[in-house]
Amino acid sequence: MTGLSAEDCARLNDALSFAETAYADKVIETGQPAIDSSKGIAGILAVLNSDAQTRIAGLLAELPGLDATAAEKIEERFGPDVAGLMDNIRQLLRLRELTSGLQEVGRGKNAVQLRMAQAETLRKMLLAMASDMRVVLIRLATRVTTLRYFAENKRQDDFSRDYARETLDLYAPLANRLGIWQMKWELEDLSFRFLEPETYKQIARMLEEKRIEREEFIRNSVARVKAELSAVGIQAEVSGRPKHIFSIWNKMRGKDLDFSKMHDLRAVRVIVPDVKTCFAALGVVHTIWTPVLEEFDDYISRPKPNGYQSLHTVITAENGQTLEVQIRTEEMHNFAEYGVAAHWRYKEAGGSNFARQKYDEKISWLRQLLAWKTEVAETVAESQDDRRDLVEKIKSTTLDDRIYILTPHARVIDLPAGSTPIDFAYHLHSDVGHRCRGARVDGVMVPLNTALKNGQTVEIITAKSSPMGAGPSRDWLSPGYAASPRTHAKIRAWFNAVEHQETVAAGRTLIEKTLQREGKTAVNLEDLARKLGFTKVDEFFLAVGKDKFSLRSVEQALHGEDVGKETKPDDIVIARKSRATSVAQGAKSGVLVVGTAGLLTQMAKCCKPAPPDPIVGFVTRGKGISIHRVNCKNFAEMRIKSPERVIQTAWGEQAPETVFPVDIFVMAGDRPGLLRDVSEIFTREKINVIGVHTQSSKGQARMSFTAEIASTEHLQKALGMIREVAGVQEAKRQ
Repeated sequence: MTGLSAEDCARLNDALSFAETAYADKVIETGQPAIDSSKGIAGILAVLNSDAQTRIAGLLAELPGLDATAAEKIEERFGPDVAGLMDNIRQLLRLRELTSGLQEVGRGKNAVQLRMAQAETLRKMLLAMASDMRVVLIRLATRVTTLRYFAENKRQDDFSRDYARETLDLYAPLANRLGIWQMKWELEDLSFRFLEPETYKQIARMLEEKRIEREEFIRNSVARVKAELSAVGIQAEVSGRPKHIFSIWNKMRGKDLDFSKMHDLRAVRVIVPDVKTCFAALGVVHTIWTPVLEEFDDYISRPKPNGYQSLHTVITAENGQTLEVQIRTEEMHNFAEYGVAAHWRYKEAGGSNFARQKYDEKISWLRQLLAWKTEVAETVAESQDDRRDLVEKIKSTTLDDRIYILTPHARVIDLPAGSTPIDFAYHLHSDVGHRCRGARVDGVMVPLNTALKNGQTVEIITAKSSPMGAGPSRDWLSPGYAASPRTHAKIRAWFNAVEHQETVAAGRTLIEKTLQREGKTAVNLEDLARKLGFTKVDEFFLAVGKDKFSLRSVEQALHGEDVGKETKPDDIVIARKSRATSVAQGAKSGVLVVGTAGLLTQMAKCCKPAPPDPIVGFVTRGKGISIHRVNCKNFAEMRIKSPERVIQTAWGEQAPETVFPVDIFVMAGDRPGLLRDVSEIFTREKINVIGVHTQSSKGQARMSFTAEIASTEHLQKALGMIREVAGVQEAKRQ
């Protein structure tokens, strides 16, 4: 009942009575009496100083699998908060079934990598499914309770080994990430005991002491370090624990060390106010015991590549036992625990990258909440407000930006929140997406725009036609049908491919009609294409189909005439006259040169500045002052070579209707009418385009425009509209 009010204690006792009645003479699938499992879970949650609702849910955690009738009475008797926890427990009970296949992925390096990847996804799925994070704590407590039961009864069968493997793959790393160390080491040690019983016993014998004795050594060492530091006026937080058996085996295996070379079987951590005190504390430790000099590491002066900082030293105590001492500041400790050097990041395989950053931040936040929970005072009257505030924060801390969906074969698929069966189908394979015609979610047919939820099983119904014969609907590009940009890109790619084929077919038809009209049906089309400057006949058909190559040139070639010079089929260049009010034609730019008047200024052609770009001047030789954008690469190089020629400038008032030339780049999927659609936006926005250069290759169109604008705000509006044009992938100022 630690840390609970009298009212909460009464509710917990009521839950215990309810559980004893509901669990009477019932046994769970592990073989353990249900009431014993229930009490064990609640006991672990009490050690974690959890709130009353969590402990009550822990007592009732076995109900969903044993007594549906009793489970329905929970909200009426214990309130909606406990009922919500129980609903989450019911969802997570599916994980036992879902993860049973982790051991059945074959053998070899690839199989191991596949199992590790699947376990990682399942850990994320567990967190995402638990809309209330307290359920994760209950789930971990359930695992510890079951493994303790197996150990007490010396179980050694396939069920216990499978259970241990699942725990080591899924739940122990999860406890590690959440920073619940006491659960982590117990889950690992108990699992290791069943998976490698002989190795476990061997290491246990080599330690030549029981865990209790090792913990006693640590407690004595902590007390001595505290006393010696206090005697010289150093205020420090000192803690420690013995290294557990699984960690010893992991280090011996990973570093190929003999047991005699393991110097960190017992460890003490010292946290002090500042860096100077770190080294002072190190001196005190070295006066207490004899240091092992070759085992000293100064990660403060030379941090690890991930930023981790700490002093590590190994000492030999009077009884000959070694002890590792880590000394760091509070800031270093917080960085190691919650920052990029967090313990789980470099202890677990895989590391972190930018794509996982948001997930990592939420895990870090949750760990801080759990750490805060352990600091809440046990005096109930003073801590009730803190406890309520904490519980609400933990409840709201979820990984809701991703969802985890199952295939009919229990493979877990990671998708963005809001994804639909269409996203799911395209994630499996592009061809599955193209041929998708329906979906079953948990066995029930649903519309393709149905938003999926965590833990659902999805089966895709596909057409049997060829990919080009059965394809996606254009409706799928409408809002609500697909959430993933990856899905939208694949759908557009399909339509681009179809349009490409249709254009090629149309070009072939036009050429064949021309050959018939000219009486030249025996002409080899590949030879004709090469004669007209095309490397492939399909490129020839495509150019004709897009109306980029005239049939008149084909007729000339058929009759042996010289083909007139024609624009390169994949390269269109258009030039128009600039406005008289353009600074390119001599209009006044309105640029003010600080401290100087009457100097000639000109807009740099390399970066083409326009108001209100931040600008700077550079004094040229014989051409006045060249005005550049501040972030211009050419200017940066000139500034390094001749810093004395840099001069401050600013925009003043421009003459009426003054415009500035700027370069614009647009990339899009090539299609008929694309240039027309983009040009219409410039016309509608009254932006004069004085130059166009387009290139098309492999279905991609790259278009460069030189346009005259009054200000960059006007340009940004036009770019936003261009990005909305069908097929446009990128539109930016160069």
